[in-house]
Amino acid sequence: MATTNLSVYEPVQLHNADALRIGIIVSRWNSFSTYGMRDGAREVLESHGLSAKQVEIIEVPGAFELSYACARACESKKYDAIIAIGCVIRGETAHFDYVCSGVTQGITLCNIQYPTPVIFCVLTDDTKEQSIARSGGALGNKGVEAAVTALEMTQLQL
Repeated sequence: MATTNLSVYEPVQLHNADALRIGIIVSRWNSFSTYGMRDGAREVLESHGLSAKQVEIIEVPGAFELSYACARACESKKYDAIIAIGCVIRGETAHFDYVCSGVTQGITLCNIQYPTPVIFCVLTDDTKEQSIARSGGALGNKGVEAAVTALEMTQLQL
């Protein structure tokens, strides 16, 4: 598991840690980056007292498939929050733009249509090096940030 500097984040005050269920939906595409974010997210959840049984990891082939899996996970009503982890790296064609737009819109729709918060943790970088830097490298770990956000959203009372 990746070592993450969790001290940069204030711990989330959880009122119901033993009852929480978090889904982490992670893309296998660009796994050199997505798995680091997955591990960072899991480390945060564990540091807040969630057991491995309370955190379910679901893998999908690529970032575009995140929207479908998140919608099905929301429909299942099994989770208090879902973290969608992916990584799209710019290439030489417009494919990057279509995938980024599609996954962003899909996750946004999940947040509008379902009461379960879906946390957007999809890197959209120009280079592989930028993705590595944001998934446990020099610029931190976006998976850590997503897990903190997921925990905060489970405590949101409107």
